[in-house]
Amino acid sequence: MIRAPSPSKLNLFLHITGRRENGYHELQSIFQLIDLCDWLEFEQTDDGQIKIEGLDTVNLENNLIYRAAMMLKPHASAYTGLNIRIEKNIPMGAGLGGGSSNAATTLIILNQLWQCGLNTEQLAELGVKLGADVPIFVHGKNAWAEGIGEHLTFIDLDQKQYIVLKPDCFISTQLLFSQKTLTRDTKSTKFCAYQETPSDFGNNFEPLARRLYPEVDEAMQYLDQFGVAKLTGTGACVFVEVTDKLNIEDVLANSPCKSYLVNSLKESPLVQFKVR
Repeated sequence: MIRAPSPSKLNLFLHITGRRENGYHELQSIFQLIDLCDWLEFEQTDDGQIKIEGLDTVNLENNLIYRAAMMLKPHASAYTGLNIRIEKNIPMGAGLGGGSSNAATTLIILNQLWQCGLNTEQLAELGVKLGADVPIFVHGKNAWAEGIGEHLTFIDLDQKQYIVLKPDCFISTQLLFSQKTLTRDTKSTKFCAYQETPSDFGNNFEPLARRLYPEVDEAMQYLDQFGVAKLTGTGACVFVEVTDKLNIEDVLANSPCKSYLVNSLKESPLVQFKVR
């Protein structure tokens, strides 16, 4: 039995800077890995089948864990069947990258288990076909992201704590992207500009999420009492940086929805993970 972590992320900001002819949006963002993790257990079997437990709400063909395994199968020199169990701690549809992280963990573990022999760059190239956020979890390092999120420049970020709230709603990314009022032409910027005034960097999806989903607006109003609240990804989670003045227990206890205290990560625990 192999038990492996699957960490989540925050988008410290998210700007849309343009749109490609194929409809994909160009963006800029910072991916900050955090220690809120799902856990995946891999057990080899003799029947050649890939079975997944713990994620019954997603059809097998649409399950990113299953799709990642099928993508690696042609590269396997020691293929076996698998029972994969997931302990889900990262809320779904939250902008925390849980599904992408699960796919990345699967790629990393099965690359070793099935003796595929692919390097990190090759795994990331496969991963981006599953989702734009998958490569960041494959590399396992905090990054400045551009393109559709696949062009990564790895950066050092200060160790911080964040309070994350998960409003009781499921945001439709497609609905947000379809809004005519979505800002799609934010001027490109640099990491050094973010370092000077991080509070000036927001999320282009935030005004829409707050207008279309009252639960998100309520959560942001609550966190705005304690700092600069931000939306991660396309939501629904919102977060605020913990400061010395903050009474963490009170903030968590009085939250209008589910809340988490998380720590930033310098790198993913998967970077050093070896299958034994």
